[in-house]
Amino acid sequence: MCRNIRILFNFEPPVTDDEVRAASMQFVRKISGFGKPSKANEAAFLAAIDEIAAASRNLLRSLETNAPPRSREEMMAKARVRAAQRFPT
Repeated sequence: MCRNIRILFNFEPPVTDDEVRAASMQFVRKISGFGKPSKANEAAFLAAIDEIAAASRNLLRSLETNAPPRSREEMMAKARVRAAQRFPT
């Protein structure tokens, strides 16, 4: 699951709230062991996602770099090359 969490810092255009929430959800799924929580755990699960998303947004806003912004297309191309090397057809 955590393989799906992507780098979110220093992209042009900047990361969206949906991307931060998706990464937060993957993190909560991983540490809880639930792909989808039961009704009894749903409120705690959703609260954890919201808290981690907020902390992540705060972190991303406070980070600084002198590096040029990353390109999403370039990162996806690199990921495709790595996947092709790992899983040859």
